[in-house]
Amino acid sequence: METVDLVCEKRETRPKGLVNRIRREGRVPAVIYGNLGSAVAVAVGGAELKARVSTASRQRIMRLKSQAPELNEKHVILKEVQKTPVSGEILHADFYEVDLTKALRVMVPFRFVGRPAGIADGGILSPLERQIEIECLPLEIPESVEVDVTPLKIHDVLHVSALQFAGNVRPIFDTDYPVVTVSPPTVAEVAVAAVAAVEGAAPAAAAEGAPAAAGEKPAAEGAKEGKEGGKKG
Repeated sequence: METVDLVCEKRETRPKGLVNRIRREGRVPAVIYGNLGSAVAVAVGGAELKARVSTASRQRIMRLKSQAPELNEKHVILKEVQKTPVSGEILHADFYEVDLTKALRVMVPFRFVGRPAGIADGGILSPLERQIEIECLPLEIPESVEVDVTPLKIHDVLHVSALQFAGNVRPIFDTDYPVVTVSPPTVAEVAVAAVAAVEGAAPAAAAEGAPAAAGEKPAAEGAKEGKEGGKKG
């Protein structure tokens, strides 16, 4: 996994209004947990952090650049971000310090690739899980775990035990849970198909034995009345 730099500085936690001032200056208040012992309050550049979050997996390793010796050259991963509901601006971030020589467990998203065979029969690709817990060294954390869904037909299910993992990446699971399946067409789609079939048969039914329109008589009855009228005349 690629390592990126992130400039940070230690910050004071009091007075309370200091956090708002940090945000007004375009920085983001954050906390670093992990091997540093007690949590350390820091501030990082808002634009820089937003770029890191938007272009990379949260598990991407970040190398801290700081004037504080206890922070400089430390490696962290982003654990959580708090954002405003409307603008999406980052309000706060939590980082976790990692030791590059020790394996750790993280959640990594699935990336489904390929076109399932069941799509040709009207099937629908239905992911049952969106991420997986893995264990590996920090620099080996993948951006995502690729899942090839090409062979799946309708009702086929792919379980976690069938997935392939690169290098020393190890999946963590207790039960062999399903990851993705191809579902049959939905009830709504079946209903539409049934209506189309009925409408397609309607013209033939009308031609063979549909009742005559109001004010009209069937051709056989018209012919019979014509004969009877000729006899009377």
